[in-house]
Amino acid sequence: MSPGTAGHVARSTVRPNSETIRRTPLRTFLHTDDGVTIDSVYEPGALVYDASRSPSGDPVFVVAHGFTGDVDKPHVRRVAEAFAQYGAVVTFSFRGHGASGGRSTVGDREVLDLAAAVAWAREQGHARVVTVGFSMGGSVVLRHAALYGSQAHADGRRREGRTEAHTDAVVSVSAPARWYYRGTAPMRKLHWLVTRPEGRLVGRYGLNTRIERRGWDPVPLSPVEAVPRIAPTPLLVVHGDRDGYFPVDHPRMLAEAAGDHGELWLEPGMGHAEHAAADDLLARIGRWGNSQDG
Repeated sequence: MSPGTAGHVARSTVRPNSETIRRTPLRTFLHTDDGVTIDSVYEPGALVYDASRSPSGDPVFVVAHGFTGDVDKPHVRRVAEAFAQYGAVVTFSFRGHGASGGRSTVGDREVLDLAAAVAWAREQGHARVVTVGFSMGGSVVLRHAALYGSQAHADGRRREGRTEAHTDAVVSVSAPARWYYRGTAPMRKLHWLVTRPEGRLVGRYGLNTRIERRGWDPVPLSPVEAVPRIAPTPLLVVHGDRDGYFPVDHPRMLAEAAGDHGELWLEPGMGHAEHAAADDLLARIGRWGNSQDG
């Protein structure tokens, strides 16, 4: 399931004109490098008031939801509304979720979905992109930042991917550091959902999430392996100290792997992902993203 090369984004099926690009939300289906249609929404943001002004100076937040989420879920909309106070926002449904095509690979080929959304965000005229992922989406933004970009590694090797799909700052919330973790009851339940036929039926009909039945081959780069490759792109790792899915050794592993280019916020009393992210935390993330120069 691992993507070998960077994803390609097809041109949007809805093209804004100069009078509406900054006023009217856009909804369209993007096409990933492997041909999956991705339901996506662009919203100009609450700070936008002059439709004649170029959006190039405003950041755009590209939100990568958690497993079983989608662009229309209330918790995803709440996140989008919070970030809209600090810039434009792109939300989308990962493959296998909501109205998007394909089947979920639970964090592997979803990197291609995020790449399509980031490239589309840049098409709207934004020079700065901040990717923010939650849980499964948190692992995806880490791997995406490692695989896509315009910067060269310290050893001189170029990152894979089209440069228009790179991000300028990364926020990973409630993400795992390593694959196949089964140390908590919610994660054991998730593995049953993904690996068993009856679990995938529950996912399809109970959670509106269509899950790929084949396992990873090869196993994708893990989040903690991806993190050192993100530098010098700014990285913020956010995690709750009461996360029921991934205990605090996960964010600490990610922060250690990031070194000086990463920042860790360990949030007292916070649980897991979007549902547990308080309004004040989302505001702080929005301010952090808005302050990054890219």
